[in-house]
Amino acid sequence: MPLVQFNRRLPVLDRMFPEISDITNNMMTEDLFLRDNWMPAINVKEHKKEFEIEVSAPGFTKDNFEVSILDDVLTISAERKDEKEEKDENYSRREFYHNSFTRTFTLPKNVDLNKKIKANYENGILAIHLDKMEISRIEDKKKMIEIS
Repeated sequence: MPLVQFNRRLPVLDRMFPEISDITNNMMTEDLFLRDNWMPAINVKEHKKEFEIEVSAPGFTKDNFEVSILDDVLTISAERKDEKEEKDENYSRREFYHNSFTRTFTLPKNVDLNKKIKANYENGILAIHLDKMEISRIEDKKKMIEIS
């Protein structure tokens, strides 16, 4: 049963044409409006000396990606546009394809932003490696505030 029900003004029509009633109910349960809002699957792994973020984005190239960090927020975005055109004696067909996404992550305090961040794209997986700071360096950033 769908979460959203239509307000039926003529329930007699629902009984006469149950197929139509089922179709309109199913329209609201399907992701008809969200099909273009594709988000890639992401794995976040914590190792002893680093964090690893894997983004599953097959069909992209490394030039399609933009990875940046601003104020401890990691942003991963990608955009791909394709255009195909086929011509024959009797027909002409032209298709456009556009796919993009943006994901953001707030980085933990122990990520060392002073070290080089490594990223590579291979076999449809973008892998980002973020080194961790030593515990003593994290404590050095702590500033005590005197209360008056």
